[in-house]
Amino acid sequence: MRKGIRERSRVKSREFARVAEQKEIAPGIYRLWLETEKIAGEAKPGQFLSLYSKDDSRMLPRPISICETDREKGRLAVVYRVAGQGTREFSRLQAGDTLEILGPLGNGFPIKKKKAFLIGGGIGIPPMVELAKELHGKAEVQIIAGYRDALFLTEELEKRGTLYIATEDGSAGTKGTVMDAIREHSLTAELIYACGPRPMLKAVQTYAKEHGVECYLSMEERMACGIGACLACVCQSTEVDGHTHVKNKRVCKDGPVFLSTEVEL
Repeated sequence: MRKGIRERSRVKSREFARVAEQKEIAPGIYRLWLETEKIAGEAKPGQFLSLYSKDDSRMLPRPISICETDREKGRLAVVYRVAGQGTREFSRLQAGDTLEILGPLGNGFPIKKKKAFLIGGGIGIPPMVELAKELHGKAEVQIIAGYRDALFLTEELEKRGTLYIATEDGSAGTKGTVMDAIREHSLTAELIYACGPRPMLKAVQTYAKEHGVECYLSMEERMACGIGACLACVCQSTEVDGHTHVKNKRVCKDGPVFLSTEVEL
């Protein structure tokens, strides 16, 4: 098979998924279950979907991490925070409605049988649900979830590992950050998976380097095409080319998951 034909065969096509159910699980945070047998069968922990608005004035899709898959029922869930008009539109979807999507996109977390931290902050917590399911029974799973205020997905996380919570105001768990929770409980790990805001990822990256722990970070960046064509979501890599120029990486195509030593934060 010629290279061009092989590459074209890998191009994913958009599809219309049926809404199975949707629920507000915390103020402004929704869990949306979509019926899409093909994507649910292919999706790996850490990958994402592009969701398209029905409003032509909002041309760019919204990238949202896959939270959970149910291959038996041919469906998957995404959890998102209402942050603008696009996500506000999605929050109005009801069972039986259809939504145009593209996926699964990006590279997910590698599954390894090591004592692991699964660290999620804010809307970076949802991808840890499917990752914890995949690791359950294969490795010791310690989940550290950081919240600004209201908790969500705690029941799902507790089923698949030991859950430690950190909140900014101390209303639940450790008062402070996910790193404060790790220190408070004297936790250790051989492997780290993390997804969340950049300051959190930077702290995790520093911790991993100081302790010599293998670490994978899921980057959050604004995206446009979601397939690596537009270069709108590049992040700075630690790699350099033959002319000592820094090589940028595309978060949507080369990531969103990177080995922590591969990227600059």
